[in-house]
Amino acid sequence: MAVEEFPLQLSRHAFSPRDVARAGDLWRLLQDAAVLGSSRRGWPPERYRREHIAFVVRTMTVCHHRESVFGETLRVQTWVDTFKRGMFTDRQIRVTHDAEPITSATQRWVHVVLPELKPARASDALIESFGLEVRDPGVELPVWRSVEGPPLSFELEAWHTWMDPLAHANHPAYIDWIDESLARAMARGGLDPQAAIARAERLTFRSGVLAPERVQITSQLVGITEAGDAVIQHAITGGDGRICADGHTVRALAGGETQALIDVLSGS
Repeated sequence: MAVEEFPLQLSRHAFSPRDVARAGDLWRLLQDAAVLGSSRRGWPPERYRREHIAFVVRTMTVCHHRESVFGETLRVQTWVDTFKRGMFTDRQIRVTHDAEPITSATQRWVHVVLPELKPARASDALIESFGLEVRDPGVELPVWRSVEGPPLSFELEAWHTWMDPLAHANHPAYIDWIDESLARAMARGGLDPQAAIARAERLTFRSGVLAPERVQITSQLVGITEAGDAVIQHAITGGDGRICADGHTVRALAGGETQALIDVLSGS
């Protein structure tokens, strides 16, 4: 059986003034799930360091079935269902509370050698340790009809104290930056910046953000889902103009007032 199952708990700092977990912190929990799942298959972080290898996230797709409130004990199931060319592997993660779905994720990881972070084929021992388990399909974003809003821009400087064990900004930080950009747009439009509800995200990571470079987040409303949620396209660029990540988030507004969010993002 290649499926690993265990409990995880979100820390208190993961919760907003509405006492619900922020999307970026749920991404951190998903990363913890991947690390623990790998460790249980015989590959903890120290073994990767010892062998001068790592996995880095290429693409991550997340669906939030409902918001998580403080105090819930979350249960995680995780498994690997593909390992292509010995370099590209898809990990599935499902998070529940009392069997109720909370968050689902599909992570595409790339095996690299250190310190160059160059893609390379994994050893047979690593590949065989994970096993492959094909269960439910991977996570996808909801479909949407196209609309177009004006571009929004937000800039920041990456902190040295944000750097992760691979010396670049960890991938959940990108969700923090995107949601901060959205929160500021909401505040300018007269909405409560804490009222955004995360429905889904997909980001593809192309180049690491390094401290202390300037980072620009450019966002634009591009669609509305069948449920009436806002689909926002994002590009995160580094100080030299390179694309560090791009993708989409899907956001609603607490209280069922998502049209007000769409109005703000469309410039109405």
